Amino acid sequence: MNIRFRKYSWQLAPASVQEIRQKVFIDEQKVPPELEWDETDEIADHYLAVLPDNTPAGVARLFSTLEETGHIGRMAILPQYRGQGIGEVLLRHLIAESAGRFSELRLSAQEHAIPFYQRSGFHVCSDVYDDAGIPHFDMRCLAPYLAVEKLSDRNQPLILGCDGDSWLFDTEARLLGLMDSVVGQAGQRLWLYDRLLEHDLYDRHRFRDLISALARRHRLSEVRLLIHDDKPLVKRRHTLVELMRRLPSRMELRLVNEDYPVADQPFILADREGVVYRHDFYKPEGFAKFSDGGRVKLLSENFQRMWDAARPSLELRELPL
Repeated sequence: MNIRFRKYSWQLAPASVQEIRQKVFIDEQKVPPELEWDETDEIADHYLAVLPDNTPAGVARLFSTLEETGHIGRMAILPQYRGQGIGEVLLRHLIAESAGRFSELRLSAQEHAIPFYQRSGFHVCSDVYDDAGIPHFDMRCLAPYLAVEKLSDRNQPLILGCDGDSWLFDTEARLLGLMDSVVGQAGQRLWLYDRLLEHDLYDRHRFRDLISALARRHRLSEVRLLIHDDKPLVKRRHTLVELMRRLPSRMELRLVNEDYPVADQPFILADREGVVYRHDFYKPEGFAKFSDGGRVKLLSENFQRMWDAARPSLELRELPL
């Protein structure tokens, strides 16, 4: 089916935009009108999906915060047009529209719709909560510009434990998007091995926030940082070091023992499935995989051997908070 999309401001949107939301959210799902119509409508772009004969079939809205994060919401398809793929085409159109504008996309998903959003590269990033009497979860895509590459030929791109294909990178921007997408889905364990915690890669607010969320998730969370050199961290304050010293039971940094065999390539391991692997300490070249238990197992064994022989950083321990 050839679906077309029209974008409007709230002031210029046709009546069908409100009518679809009225039928789906207020009449069908019993959302109170005072919750459905809010001030966000005034600042959002509103998308109308129409059939080949111009019949309105679905709507969604898209707005931004700080011009960095896009928020998708109020997605609704009329009952008579469901099951025909219109919702998925509409969602992927919004992702494509956002790919060059936002570094992150977020949405609030009803519990039953989680698999629908996962197929387009969104992962759950919150506990369940109530919204208008309906269970919801927050979901996000941390690299929409990467997800849009694969939406035509791959389901569940960038989803930990599901996406089995390799993602190659040869630029720092692509590396950062894949790093954040892997790390942001770790549920319990993150192991990081590198020459040093380079500020351009690891001393970023988003990366710090992803690590912080993982470390605080539950008492079994574990973040291990294994590096060769801590001198740059002593000379210049690093957000991960500050976080580690606030969460000493969840995060630990050690220095490799050069008298024992050490790996020549840096890597990040997320839980037992995700890996970001660079071919060289000094170049942003390598690959990421979101579902590669065999490789992660081998790298984990190597990491554990290096970790057991490593020592803590006395210099970092003595730094003031």
